[in-house]
Amino acid sequence: MKVAPRRPAGDTGAGPGGRAAAPMVPALARALAGELVRRADEERRLMGQARDRPAGSWREPLAACRAGNAEALAVIVRRHGRPTTDQVGAPASTAALMILLHAPDLGLQLGCRDLIAQAAADGLCPALHHAYIADHCAVELGQPQFHGTRVDPVTLRPCPVRRPGTLDERRRDVGLGPLDEQLRRLRDGARGLRGT
Repeated sequence: MKVAPRRPAGDTGAGPGGRAAAPMVPALARALAGELVRRADEERRLMGQARDRPAGSWREPLAACRAGNAEALAVIVRRHGRPTTDQVGAPASTAALMILLHAPDLGLQLGCRDLIAQAAADGLCPALHHAYIADHCAVELGQPQFHGTRVDPVTLRPCPVRRPGTLDERRRDVGLGPLDEQLRRLRDGARGLRGT
């Protein structure tokens, strides 16, 4: 009988794309899913306070929440791989993406971008997740984005886009509508917040 070699301490056995080699036990998957959703909901609550009280003292609690969320996500990724839809469900996988997009750690974002690319290629998370994190990382690195998901919050214009002539085709491939529609919704929402 052949015996599998023991892994060194700290090795999660993560396979390609950061996925754990063995399936995650259901109780752990539920616990991680609950934690990710709870953390994303708390950030959403704090962001709501920021909208309601623009001059309020929300900055420090929001920054602390984002830093804590990023740290928790980094631990989850290190121990179990990137939380994919097949592991923790769609709501928790999307919560992990939201936490990642707002993390103050570009290194974490870049590392997870590659894990998400592999998971999307393997059909374990939506291609849209990769579009968002890839665009985010490109903009943070001063490069043009590929799917036009990042918009300047002041001008409500997209950050620079690579090959704009085929942008809407690339957006359609990942489940996004045309950029003009997204920008129109953002402008309408901004007008609604200003009461005009």
